[in-house]
Amino acid sequence: MARDVIVVGAGPVGLMTAGELRLGGADVVVYERLPQPTRQSRGASFTRRTAECFEQRGLLERLGPTEPADSHFGGVPIDLGMLEEDHYGHRGVSQFRTERMLEQWVGELGVPVLRGREVTALRQDGEGVVVRVDGAGGPCEERAAYLVGCDGGRSTVRRLAKIAFPGTEGRRGFLTADVTGIATRKRRIGENLPGGSMVMAMDLEDGVTRVVVHEAGTPPPRDRDAVAFSDLADAWQRLTGESLHHGRCRWISCFTDASRAAAAYRSGRVFLAGDAAHVQPPAMAQGLSVGVQDAVNLGWKLAAVTAGRAGEELLDTYHAERHPVGAQLARNARAAIELRLTGEDMDPVREVVGELLSHPDAAAYAAGMLSNLGVRYDLAKGDHPLLGRRMPPARTLTLADGTRTTVAHLLHTGRGLLLATPGAGHHLTAGAREFTGLDTVTATWTTTPGEAADAVLVRPDGYVAWTAPGTADTLTDALARWFGGR
Repeated sequence: MARDVIVVGAGPVGLMTAGELRLGGADVVVYERLPQPTRQSRGASFTRRTAECFEQRGLLERLGPTEPADSHFGGVPIDLGMLEEDHYGHRGVSQFRTERMLEQWVGELGVPVLRGREVTALRQDGEGVVVRVDGAGGPCEERAAYLVGCDGGRSTVRRLAKIAFPGTEGRRGFLTADVTGIATRKRRIGENLPGGSMVMAMDLEDGVTRVVVHEAGTPPPRDRDAVAFSDLADAWQRLTGESLHHGRCRWISCFTDASRAAAAYRSGRVFLAGDAAHVQPPAMAQGLSVGVQDAVNLGWKLAAVTAGRAGEELLDTYHAERHPVGAQLARNARAAIELRLTGEDMDPVREVVGELLSHPDAAAYAAGMLSNLGVRYDLAKGDHPLLGRRMPPARTLTLADGTRTTVAHLLHTGRGLLLATPGAGHHLTAGAREFTGLDTVTATWTTTPGEAADAVLVRPDGYVAWTAPGTADTLTDALARWFGGR
């Protein structure tokens, strides 16, 4: 029997997508080309909004201790302490640690993660997608209603679906490694050096230091498999005068400043998420974060359609909402790299950017882009400040029985929420109960000036789709659009 969805790729984005689908009731399987989880850890930080996405599913505490991540744009610091809202991300979290946590979660949900299975071909028709899978048992074909490619920047799914991947070619080369046994000075947001070079060093866990080097004039490596730790250590010593040669390298890789975004996040029954949809240099530690948010946006929608709770048109909102975010990410990453690595000729621009970012309004705008808290979708007509934005998951509520809870806790199930105050009117909650995939909650909650509302409709991804007052559309219209079937 065909599954509802096949997810290709068992990195953080693929696993998050699979978990979101399963929470929504979809029958999903994950195929991963590698036979075992890799110890490599390309991502070591995630943004405030991604932390909130994990918190909405009860996953953040599973990661264990982290430390707050400062913010910067192209090496120009942003003072997050001047902002009313917490924009600090999380750093020192190896990607391996995140993947391990997510794989345990999807395992608890009953999602099979099949390793050593490589998707090599696909075809689709009006009823579904057929993929060819090569594995230890030989090639076979598997069918599903939909396919999600979460298989990285060199995505096979994207190539097979013939989705264009426009953007800029890489001009600069970077080396990165996880190293033990060294005690170099920490340079957590990176340190600019004369001529456009840069070095970075930050703590991970268990005595591991993440090291990144860009030596000005160094082109992208032609063969990433030929990169050796001695190459990085030699460059580090030339730039800093310090030796890392005595360190023990856990893994080493390279990357470039290429920046791309897929022309479409959907082709028929095939979707892209994460690096398969957008790649950029890790100038702002955004790749993993934006990918996880892709997954949280797509998963509940795809699950609702496969279950018959919503129509196919709901899936069109995935590209409409997430493609602009990926395009902005690609643009911002290019700008940040040029600002950081152009050399002394860019010093006057850095000074101007620094002056601008010293003003709270400019700092809030830039921090909102970098934390992803500034994302706003076009979900309905209205003027409420929360409309189209995420509902702060730490917002506390007092339920009718006196129990105190948070929005994040209420979203653990992956269902939508209609939050209504006792005076909002019984007809609101009574009508909403006819819609599946939605929980209705009567409560009082703490609000800040300008955000008070009698009722708020929150999608499963945490974004506000309707408020009363403040939205021109009716609740019935909003429910029909986002929770279609009754």
